Amino acid sequence: MKLALFDCDGTLVDSAALIHETMRRTFDQFGKPEPRFEDTKAIIGLSLDIAIARMQGRQHVEQQDIDMTAHYKSLFSIVRQDLDYKEPLFPGIREMIDTISGRDDLLIGAVTGKSRRGLKLVMETHAFDKHFIVARTADDCPSKPHPAMVTECCDETGMNAADTIVIGDAVYDMQMAKAAGAKAIGVAWGYASVDELIANGADAIAYHPNEILRHFS
Repeated sequence: MKLALFDCDGTLVDSAALIHETMRRTFDQFGKPEPRFEDTKAIIGLSLDIAIARMQGRQHVEQQDIDMTAHYKSLFSIVRQDLDYKEPLFPGIREMIDTISGRDDLLIGAVTGKSRRGLKLVMETHAFDKHFIVARTADDCPSKPHPAMVTECCDETGMNAADTIVIGDAVYDMQMAKAAGAKAIGVAWGYASVDELIANGADAIAYHPNEILRHFS
């Protein structure tokens, strides 16, 4: 039996445009210089307050970052409706999830810097909620790369970290997996480069979702 833990943004769904537009409006509201798209992509995966602090060159969260986080959260669903943007699945993701969800030797979960509400929207939009039996979000655990998201999913499912595979597109996913004692698979279609993923502990790189399947044999 293995536990497959998927990151969401940049791994299952392409949400960068939605995140960036919400971030752009938030920074504008607080009189901050408009962030570049590359700056937004670089922080996807972190919990929101830490991400906003990092985008302003700080390692630690200050009160204004907390205020900006609250504003971002209030805007997110509005921007989602404005853009009629449903965070589309990357090509091949649905087929891969459908394949592994039918196996008796695999459990599927999510570990994400999204809020629990944000993850729920994605799961319901793409009818994935029936496949994912465990999840940890920014509402539940410290931000990646802290290992808590992985270790808590392991505890809830009764799995060992050694039998757990974390699949993600960010360096934080790789670092989190290694810190928890799990295997890390980086995906090449997300927001970090393959070189960055390898440098941060990826045990393997998947260039298409169907390549993930071989790691569950």
